[in-house]
Amino acid sequence: MESSGIKIDNSQVSFEKHLNVEETGNPKIIYKIIVVGDSNVGKTCLTYRFCEGKFLTKSEATIGVDFRERTVDVNGEEIKLQLWDTAGQERFRKSMVQHYYRNVHAVVIVYDVTKISSFHSLTQWIEECDKNNLTSDVPRILVGNKCEKQSKQCVKTQVAQRFADLHSMPLFETSAYDDSESGHVESIFMTLAHKLKSRRPMMKKQTSSHAFHRADVISITRESSTGRLTDGDNTCWC
Repeated sequence: MESSGIKIDNSQVSFEKHLNVEETGNPKIIYKIIVVGDSNVGKTCLTYRFCEGKFLTKSEATIGVDFRERTVDVNGEEIKLQLWDTAGQERFRKSMVQHYYRNVHAVVIVYDVTKISSFHSLTQWIEECDKNNLTSDVPRILVGNKCEKQSKQCVKTQVAQRFADLHSMPLFETSAYDDSESGHVESIFMTLAHKLKSRRPMMKKQTSSHAFHRADVISITRESSTGRLTDGDNTCWC
């Protein structure tokens, strides 16, 4: 598997086609995944952990876009995941918004489990996705990062699950910092890759009188050393 990462500014933004022909002449499917959330929630560290397999020890505030990509194998076929991590601060990303949300295949929304303000900001990030025409056809997942700081956790899992349910998103909790959680970060993006490749829905609708559809919330089993996911009985993430 190969990976790379570069930082780009507004003048360097280019957009990929869904099918890209590599130097070998073989077509490769590309998925553009954007990672959004407040500053300092660990967006860059999450993408770095997945693409490079380790924690980013020296991380500066993202100005513009931090772009990384990794080629993975999904059911015997190589696909490329492009992870676009934008600046969390509005003054840095304002000029990038229209470019950033173009040709998006999936959205990862990140909050810091130890910082309640980052959780409260999630609604604003969802609204920004809506304003930029990311319809329900574009899968969204919610990730609570920095779970290694359990003693400082102020966003309870039950509260995050209710929010995820309301907005029809699966929920993951993990840590980009902790090496023992590396498999869990891997599972988040690989599960997303499988769902994009198969084009199956990220969550299923309930036939009920509720005004919203309940998401299939995913809990990552920390006891598992393989990084495999444990799904609830009602999940469609299979």
